[in-house]
Amino acid sequence: MYQYEHIKLSDYVRSGEGGQGVAYTHRSEKRLAKLFNPGFDADLAVKEFEMARAACDLGVPTPQPLRLITDGERVGTEYELIEHKRSFCRIISEEPARMEEISLRFAGACKALHAMKADTARIPSMKARMQAFYAREGVVPDCLKEKILPALDQIPDTPYCLHGDMQIGNIITAGGKDLWIDIGQFAYGAPEWDISLCWRVSQLADPRMTDRLFHLTPEQMKRHWEIFAPAYYGVDPEQIDLKVKQLLPYSVIKASYMRFITYHEPVPEDLARRMAEAL
Repeated sequence: MYQYEHIKLSDYVRSGEGGQGVAYTHRSEKRLAKLFNPGFDADLAVKEFEMARAACDLGVPTPQPLRLITDGERVGTEYELIEHKRSFCRIISEEPARMEEISLRFAGACKALHAMKADTARIPSMKARMQAFYAREGVVPDCLKEKILPALDQIPDTPYCLHGDMQIGNIITAGGKDLWIDIGQFAYGAPEWDISLCWRVSQLADPRMTDRLFHLTPEQMKRHWEIFAPAYYGVDPEQIDLKVKQLLPYSVIKASYMRFITYHEPVPEDLARRMAEAL
């Protein structure tokens, strides 16, 4: 049984923000606290902690998870602090001339993770996670659920590692090492689950969102995809459109899930109908 340890936020300095929570750096010790936004289930922090430990045990390059924490209102996980780190997207933002180098490094890191054999007794299947989500009541309208559940049956399961929230904001570098972060959605399965998310976030058109989440412009995000995708797949850029077509079902299926775990909101009926038409 996991226990949450209380922390005093006065001992920490706010150091970052993501879609699900806020990060704080300890003032005197090498620790980084990630607290989910208010209203998140305590189980979510436990699952993130378990997946981070499982990833570390497999040898995935990622900061060591230390303990489950709470400030009395929010819950989260504390990790070892990686000093002098920068995310890949921050590097591109601050040094645009390094776009190609960083995007190619990201492709290499993705391929290396997807080549790692998962401990399937300890790590969940992404396909099974999606099946369980769509089987729930009240989170997805029937018009979308009725199309997605049969489509999920046709998706293959492979016993290789997935990040679960793979995008260029979730990898950092320090001291010559590249490390995956925010690994709470760690799973195993077809790599398309991860790559479809890389594609989807690269297509975000809202400049405010891309700036807040990635410190990049929409044009930079799209250019990153144009460099990353051919390198990841090992094909000519002209062949990427075919790959994108193969990613679309994964992207549509995952979008409802990511929306729900981020905002705790069911998919609206009109959006569900548009998503169902895209399948």
